Amino acid sequence: MKELTPQAVLDALRTVVHPATEKDVVSSGLVQDLNLANDRIEFSLVFPKSKNPFASSLKKSCEAAIMEHLGADREIIINIGALEVVHQEKSLPNVKNVIAVASGKGGVGKSTVAVNLAVAMAREGYRVGLIDADVYGPSIPKMFGIENYRPEVVKKEGKDWISPAQKYGVKLISIGFFVSEKDALVWRGPMATNALKQLINDADWGELDYLLVDLPPGTSDIHLTLVQTLAVTGAVIISTPQPVALADAIKAISMFSGKNIEVPVLGLVENMAWFTPAELPENKYYIFGKEGCKKLAEEMNVNLLGQIPLVQSIREGGDDGTPIAMQAESPAGAAFVKLAEETIKQTEIRNASKKPTEVVKITH
Repeated sequence: MKELTPQAVLDALRTVVHPATEKDVVSSGLVQDLNLANDRIEFSLVFPKSKNPFASSLKKSCEAAIMEHLGADREIIINIGALEVVHQEKSLPNVKNVIAVASGKGGVGKSTVAVNLAVAMAREGYRVGLIDADVYGPSIPKMFGIENYRPEVVKKEGKDWISPAQKYGVKLISIGFFVSEKDALVWRGPMATNALKQLINDADWGELDYLLVDLPPGTSDIHLTLVQTLAVTGAVIISTPQPVALADAIKAISMFSGKNIEVPVLGLVENMAWFTPAELPENKYYIFGKEGCKKLAEEMNVNLLGQIPLVQSIREGGDDGTPIAMQAESPAGAAFVKLAEETIKQTEIRNASKKPTEVVKITH
């Protein structure tokens, strides 16, 4: 009989494919709360809605897969659960607003926008923190020019706290501070999500007006872990104007605003909206299409928070560790100042018109 380990169970369950999504139940994030004891296997299949038409058949398929790959002499207990929003005590009571910065796909400049938005907010006088939640591709340390920073651990009230880096008025923490920039992180989902929880809960953030969370592209278990850990005030979605990026931006908007998550979408940011060469500052060339995010915002009834041009100085600032938002007098820097002002405005409107976001919890 094959040795019973969490990895062996997950590998067996990866052979079970959801007929609607055509993805296996493990990579889809449906398998939760795996617990092994002797020859007993217990876990939950967690669906977005309380009544899922495939719940019964998937449960039987999971049982069959475990017996086939791990032997029939196992006690198998599979609970059926659903995501449900319930009240929970606020995890970071000294943080007024948590803003998720997300994108439907990679390559749209999400981290660049997150960095410059954080810096612009800090320059407006707000207390700002930034979490680099893209654990597989952390880029925040380079964009702040602090790749070699290694956080200190300080003890307060009997607990060890991680000291965030501080630069340009922003407190920031990244998994990149704990690993070599040349090393690739080969982590399975649970390891990545546990790392994110530690960055959130074990960092000494102090009092903040805004905590921005730079999420990985797409919709993944990292996103779910965030909304299970923190009451997210709102989400800012980044996209370029081209249709292929907008199609994925729609998915990101739908994920946050969906019934089981219910995080208000503060608005869309159109990045790389047009190209302006330095020698022709008045010219605009719409390389990725014209006003795609503006049109999508109107269609989906969300705000267009800002349009960021495609200019060389933004790229150079990210590579050199000097965010362009530090140069508020430049056209590109001014665009991020305007974005910060509009994001703050929409956050204040959201807080005045909507009830506080609840943490997403899994109930059985």
